[in-house]
Amino acid sequence: MADRAASDFRGLAIRDLVIATEASPIRQLIAPGEIVGLAGLDGHGQELFLKMLAGLAPPLGGSIELAVPGSSHKITGFRRAVASGIAYLPRDRRANGIFPTQSVLDNFAVATLSRDTRLGLISPAARKARYDVYRKKLSIVAPRPDAPITTLSGGNQQKVLLARALALEPSILLLNDPTRGVDVATRHVLYDVFRGLAADGMGLVILSSEIEEILLLCGRVLVFRENEVAAEISGEAMNTDSVITAMFGRSA
Repeated sequence: MADRAASDFRGLAIRDLVIATEASPIRQLIAPGEIVGLAGLDGHGQELFLKMLAGLAPPLGGSIELAVPGSSHKITGFRRAVASGIAYLPRDRRANGIFPTQSVLDNFAVATLSRDTRLGLISPAARKARYDVYRKKLSIVAPRPDAPITTLSGGNQQKVLLARALALEPSILLLNDPTRGVDVATRHVLYDVFRGLAADGMGLVILSSEIEEILLLCGRVLVFRENEVAAEISGEAMNTDSVITAMFGRSA
C-alpha cells in the first residue's frame, strides 16, 4: 500500500512522516474499508504514530492528509482531524476518556452537542434518541442514560467511548488498544462492530498489545521498531512468528 499512486486515492495518506530524530520517513495509504494493525514493543513508535494521525502530536516532518470525495484535508492538529473525519479512541479510558463525574449520556454526547441543538437550545429528546441508536448498535448495558458512567463495567464504559467516537461519523477510526481491560464477551462484540464498520467503508487503524488480536482483525500489520516501520506484513505471511521476528529485529 505504501507505494500505491495517491493522485486519485480516497482515504488517509501518510507522506514521508518522521516521528523521531534520524528515523526513516513513513509512507502509507489507509484505504476506505481497510483494517490496518500496528504492532511493536512498547516505546518503539507505534503509539506516537497513531497519535500523530489523530493530530495529538506534531510530526518532525512529512504530512497527513485525509481525502474524501470532493475534498482533501491536511491534518494539522486534533480539532482539524476531528473536523476532517478522523476519530480517536484513547488507550487509557480512565485518564483520557471518560468524565467520571458525568452521566453516561453526557459522556456520550460531549463531542457532538451541536447535533442535538434545536432553535439554539440543546434538545434532551434528540440527544437521548441519538444515544439510543448507538446503545443498541454496541449493546451498551447501562441502568439508565442519566446514571453516572462510573456505575458501568469497564467494558461498557469502553463502548460508551466508542459510541462517542462513532457519533462523529468519521471516515477513519483510530483505536489505541481498544480491548484493553475488557472481558471476553465485550471483546467479541467490539470485534464484530469493527468488522461491520470496515464493511460499511470506514478505514480503521488498530494498535493492539496482543498480536493474536491483530491477526484476527487486520488485513495487514505495520510492525514498528526504533520509531520506524520495520516490516509491513500481509496475506499468508501474517502470523505470530513473522510479527515477533520483526518486533525484535531478527531475520525471518
